[in-house]
Amino acid sequence: MTAAVDGTGVLDALATVIDPELDQPITELGFVTDVSVHNGHAVVRLRLPTYFCAPNFAYLMVADADDAVRGAPGVTSADIRLEDHFAAEEINAGVADRAGFAGAFPGEAVGELSELRLTFQRKAYLACLDRLGSRLVADGGTAEQIAGMSLGDVDDCPELAALLRRRAAIGLACAPADRLLLDEYGVWIQPGQAPLRLRFARAVRVSIDGNSGWCRGLLKTRYPEAG
Repeated sequence: MTAAVDGTGVLDALATVIDPELDQPITELGFVTDVSVHNGHAVVRLRLPTYFCAPNFAYLMVADADDAVRGAPGVTSADIRLEDHFAAEEINAGVADRAGFAGAFPGEAVGELSELRLTFQRKAYLACLDRLGSRLVADGGTAEQIAGMSLGDVDDCPELAALLRRRAAIGLACAPADRLLLDEYGVWIQPGQAPLRLRFARAVRVSIDGNSGWCRGLLKTRYPEAG
């Protein structure tokens, strides 16, 4: 990977771009293959685990990468391209032209991707809820006790910080006095419902983690140098 002046800042910006399905930064997933910055012009190349990765997911990542890089310190222009993908030409042109997903695939796509993004943000929130809930249970709590807790009852920890970020992303309350155990729509999960709802959150988390491992394996198979 090449990095000239401001290259570190561009990589930092790309680290904020999240795969919507896997809920991990594209930099950690190995999706960024090249970064360079010359005279304020940033060039970034992206790849995905398979040639046929869903174009809606691909479009979200390329568009988010474009927004993130253009907002990086010192960047005055950017060329963000997805490579080795069956819809790369349409996606790259749509992002460069700010045409939106429907504009990138006229006559094929219906509407934009805000609902798809929200769906996966809600899943990411549930996965974080499982991680924090599992920590609290390991510390001796029960699902029913967790349902009675507020955010301020939880000691600062990485799991709480991650949960708060996901709550903010989907518009859920984040004040210390707010209920800890909310479903993905912001409804309080009452004590009698807590065991079942936490099991559901765990199933979502296991699915996300499994998909992440699968995609990493596919990427390594397709690009052995990815490690």
